[in-house]
Amino acid sequence: MIEAINDALDTMLERDPDVILMGEDIGYFGGVFRCTAGLQEKYGHTRVFDTPISECGIIGVAVGMGAYGLRPVPEIQFADYIYPGLDQLISEAARLRYRSAGEFIAPLTVRSPFGGGIFGGQTHSQSPEALFTHVAGLKTVVPSTPHDAKGLLIAAIEDNDPVVFFEPKRIYNGPFDGYYDRPTRPWKDHPDARVPEGYYSIPLGKARIVREGSALTVLAYGTMVHVAEGVCREKGVDAEIIDLRTLVPLDIEAVENSVEKTGKCLVLHEATRTSGFGAELAALVQERCFYHLEAPVERVTGFDTPYPHSLEWAYFPGPIRVGEAIDKLLEA
Repeated sequence: MIEAINDALDTMLERDPDVILMGEDIGYFGGVFRCTAGLQEKYGHTRVFDTPISECGIIGVAVGMGAYGLRPVPEIQFADYIYPGLDQLISEAARLRYRSAGEFIAPLTVRSPFGGGIFGGQTHSQSPEALFTHVAGLKTVVPSTPHDAKGLLIAAIEDNDPVVFFEPKRIYNGPFDGYYDRPTRPWKDHPDARVPEGYYSIPLGKARIVREGSALTVLAYGTMVHVAEGVCREKGVDAEIIDLRTLVPLDIEAVENSVEKTGKCLVLHEATRTSGFGAELAALVQERCFYHLEAPVERVTGFDTPYPHSLEWAYFPGPIRVGEAIDKLLEA
């Protein structure tokens, strides 16, 4: 996924002279996770440059760049540190098109690694995606495969509205099924790791059906797509797994069509439970599919605590909790 993201950025830097990359350590060093490696050397210091440690400044400068015709792609090194930039992102970027009656836009794409699974502790493991889905004017994207990461990132950079692009760092180097005590698997053997060369985009707001099924619907995004796949495969459950890809805009048609077919729905995400995006999904399913539901919507999420370091795998919504929720739905 790291290589796919780097390839997407390379493609857009070459394709559009208005694309600018900026962030802490993204230039000479190539980023903490190496997603921007080699790009400053190739495109120069004016198009790929390091910034001070000031998330508010990074987003503020990006908003100004976008208003004057550039397409900045700022990186926030970890999603946990995006909060100092919230005022600029919410009060300025998300409102600019509306408040100027379309005279100005803010076509910036904020990239940020998020989620746990790497023993980052409470300040390097958070999943704050729900905060941004609450803001009118922002789009929120979460890829789960290298193929989608490149296509969605290109689409985000080309979009005329601000996009928050969260990259699940636990699956940067390979899919993760939640079994932390098993050997890791690289992406190279995964079918969705085949990434076409050159330009292609995946429309924002279009979910992906990972596998078709009739027993229940699983709604997930990011790392949890792979956890759901692993559990359903091991349990032999005929589940339909939907990778949402983008939370806003949401492919509600794909959700409705699946739940109406299966009659049961499980929502997975790693973020804390209360007011997490899963609550919105559960409400939408209840509103739109009530008469098709054969059981209440189930949620498996993180807990309402800071992300613990020593108890990381108790917090992470792993195979045991996911499996118990599936059993509960199938028995209903």
